Amino acid sequence: MDNEKIKQILLEIQDVDLDFTVTLTGKESKKVNGLYKPDTREILLHNKNFKTDNELIYTAIHEYTHHLINTEQLALTGGKVIKMYNAKVHTQAFWNRFRALLETAEAKGFYTLNLTASPELADLTEKIKKEYLETNGKLMQEFGKLLAKAHALCEQANIRYEDYLDRILCLPRNSAKEITKVAVIPVNPAVGFENMKKLTALKKPEDRTAAEQEILAGKNPDSVLSLMKKKAAPEADPKTKLEKERDRLSKTIAQLTQRLELVEESLASM
Repeated sequence: MDNEKIKQILLEIQDVDLDFTVTLTGKESKKVNGLYKPDTREILLHNKNFKTDNELIYTAIHEYTHHLINTEQLALTGGKVIKMYNAKVHTQAFWNRFRALLETAEAKGFYTLNLTASPELADLTEKIKKEYLETNGKLMQEFGKLLAKAHALCEQANIRYEDYLDRILCLPRNSAKEITKVAVIPVNPAVGFENMKKLTALKKPEDRTAAEQEILAGKNPDSVLSLMKKKAAPEADPKTKLEKERDRLSKTIAQLTQRLELVEESLASM
């Protein structure tokens, strides 16, 4: 597979107007499998890191996701590159976009995540799902019911529940809250405890049920929940988002300026 072939595959997964290049470096890297340079819009792939084209395409899609996001940012700024130092590159929005592209790539036959290549792995996966994820989910539901009962008994005995959690159970309060919540709000334990916690954030039972089905069908939980939340609260237009970000930054700058003045005054008085 050469540079042009990879580029054509990426464009078939999702077309984009802003041009980019793909380069197989012919190298092996212990640090990264690939790299995207937003200034020059280059996708570099260290192809000596991969055993198969399937692995190569996975990384190519990852770097292409950066290009698509870069394209959208340039459109918002009128083509001006704004470097955000220390900004998080792999945001939740990035991962949601990347996973959506992977699904498209699978549907078009460019990429596959197929456990049939390893029957042993397929069997192990079923064991993990049934005997650990689902079993742990059920156990945490029962745990939550016991914590709710303990809370009621603490009130009857005039004992502060928070102190009981802190010094008797030695259980973090937030953890206790999350565990109790999965016992109160009906969630399918087959999705696993970590996903159960996330699903309790969906207020409508029909949304939780729909999200459960998507997760059990193999959809990424974070992507599913993000989509559900977008349906519940439509995303603001780009201008509104930038205005909100400006206001947050202005507030932060004002707070830091005030803090800087106090530090300088303290230094001057020493």
